[in-house]
Amino acid sequence: MEKMMVTPIGTLAVSDSEAMILIAEEYRAGLTGLADFSYVQVLWWFDRCDTKDCRLHLTEEQPYVHGPELLGTFATRSPMRPNPIALSCAEITYVDLEKGEIGLTYIDALDGSPVLDLKPYTPSLDRVETPSVPEWCEHWPNSVETSGEFDWEKEFNF
Repeated sequence: MEKMMVTPIGTLAVSDSEAMILIAEEYRAGLTGLADFSYVQVLWWFDRCDTKDCRLHLTEEQPYVHGPELLGTFATRSPMRPNPIALSCAEITYVDLEKGEIGLTYIDALDGSPVLDLKPYTPSLDRVETPSVPEWCEHWPNSVETSGEFDWEKEFNF
């Protein structure tokens, strides 16, 4: 299979009090118009799981407290996967084109994680009216807006 080249466009700055995407200067023009959207899809790299062992890890033993005993990597949000790519939907609080900053209310990433790409969240392409999920996770929040209030610590075993 052909190798692909991926170049980060920035990094995540995450602390207990704030979350922000810092875009490299050469990509800042790409932020034009993003401030008109309230949410952004962030593709980022699980850089702390970019090892040979993590990339070969294809199953998880009960990764979710209420889940089945075994799930394949592609049925989880586990950071251990063949290509450690993460996808997070985050609310935008501000966009500063000059500084290359995008403020976020929250993102489920670690400080310093590389950002690969951004896509504006648009309901016509990103929202599913009636998705079906396994019974073991039906009690999870129905939206990103209520997800921040949910006690995720009680859900994950990884």
